[in-house]
Amino acid sequence: MSAPRPSSPGQPRRMRLLPSVIFMSRWLQVPLYLGLIVAQGVYVVLFLKEVWHLVTHSMSLDEVNIMLVVLGLIDVVMISNLLIMVIVGGYETFVSRLGVEGHPDEPEWLDHVNAGVLKVKLSMALISISSIHLLKTFINPDQHTMHAVMWQVIIHIAFLVSALVMAFVDRLTTHTHPQHFHEPEVRRAAAPRVDTTISNSPEGA
Repeated sequence: MSAPRPSSPGQPRRMRLLPSVIFMSRWLQVPLYLGLIVAQGVYVVLFLKEVWHLVTHSMSLDEVNIMLVVLGLIDVVMISNLLIMVIVGGYETFVSRLGVEGHPDEPEWLDHVNAGVLKVKLSMALISISSIHLLKTFINPDQHTMHAVMWQVIIHIAFLVSALVMAFVDRLTTHTHPQHFHEPEVRRAAAPRVDTTISNSPEGA
């Protein structure tokens, strides 16, 4: 009786039913990411609406109100960036490869994305959004009570501490268990070294 033929490296292994179902369940996240894409479209409409309001009322707005509108636009952009990181990074990390390696429009951060890096980047995005809200509060303090401002500062500090802790844990984990990011599987074989030195000894020796 002949021994079973080993599968080639490029051929996927057959999985049992239960592990296969569990493995394929990751595709259930696809509707969630599609929903976030719809939310991204809603934010685009909101952004254009705010820009139109700024253009049409620019003559009647003072400097403080214009600054508040601009900060609101920056806030929308920050949230949009957060959505992109969750959609693209989450799909690449938890669902499937996007297959954009080598594409000229590939985001720089996508080359080394993993769960730890994604959490740190999301924390930094939340800190940026919180900073925008704090700046809007300090520009127009009359619209907020001291109690509300205090809680905004506390929440911002909590975001900072959480980001530092996650960055430290990710750094510690990376040093303890080095992770291999997306690298091409095929590497060039090292060419044999050729000795090009010319012997100076006489031929008849």
